Amino acid sequence: MPHNVAFIGLGVMGYPMAGHLAKAGHNVTVYNRTAAKAEKWAKEHGGKSAKTPREAAAGSEFVFVCVGNDDDVRHVALGADGALAGMAKGATLIDHTTASASLAVELETAAKAKGIGFLDAPVSGGQAGAEGGTLTVMVGGEAGTFSAAEPVMKAYGRAVTLMGASGAGQLTKIANQICVAGNLQALAEALNFATRAGLDGSLVVDVISKGAATSWQMENRGKTMVEDKFDFGFAVDWMCKDLDIALAEGKAKGVAMPVTAIINQFYREVSQMGGGRWDTSSLIRRLRRK
Repeated sequence: MPHNVAFIGLGVMGYPMAGHLAKAGHNVTVYNRTAAKAEKWAKEHGGKSAKTPREAAAGSEFVFVCVGNDDDVRHVALGADGALAGMAKGATLIDHTTASASLAVELETAAKAKGIGFLDAPVSGGQAGAEGGTLTVMVGGEAGTFSAAEPVMKAYGRAVTLMGASGAGQLTKIANQICVAGNLQALAEALNFATRAGLDGSLVVDVISKGAATSWQMENRGKTMVEDKFDFGFAVDWMCKDLDIALAEGKAKGVAMPVTAIINQFYREVSQMGGGRWDTSSLIRRLRRK
């Protein structure tokens, strides 16, 4: 059933995600900090653009947010021009930003005060998953709110799963990012070793991807790492942000993350090399310079 929905934040993830909502038949209003991008999206997909998050959210049954960090979410969700100010009782705010679990609880409290539902729903699958509509969506919130929103999120989500109460989606995304960072560092070390040992890196990827060493990162980033191509995908600086969140949550819960802490420092070195916007698989460039 078509719904009136709003999508706030049209970055590399949000732009195609909003597009899938339009393709699914929903009436979509978009907002983006750079207005020209919202206008471009509206012309391309037949939706509408709004001047503020509040304007975009007005009359929407579901309002989706996909921005950069905790402060960005607060900016577009709270305040006089924020999404919550424009939403009616019974609507649902869904945050797809990778943010802190504490922010999820904060937003749920603010939403509940107005009779509005809230879900924290970070995603995994990268730009390719957003464009292909095959994202994994990890959700925190109340079961009833989730049940109503799940069919809408399936416009771009291959797997949409309720993980628990508010904040559980963000905590699950932390676990995801810990695995991603660890996999990429191991893959970077393996491929750097292979090429320095005189092996054909591309052939190594072909062979070991068929055995126990395989992973999504190997299958989707192995060849581009060998070819030294990183001008796409999930940016290093965003991974630093995510791992900072992970380490803060780990510290608060008394959970040791020694490898994650080290890899976070490696990513900061890559950023200092000028690679802040490179794909996260660029960890190998740090090794190649040594």
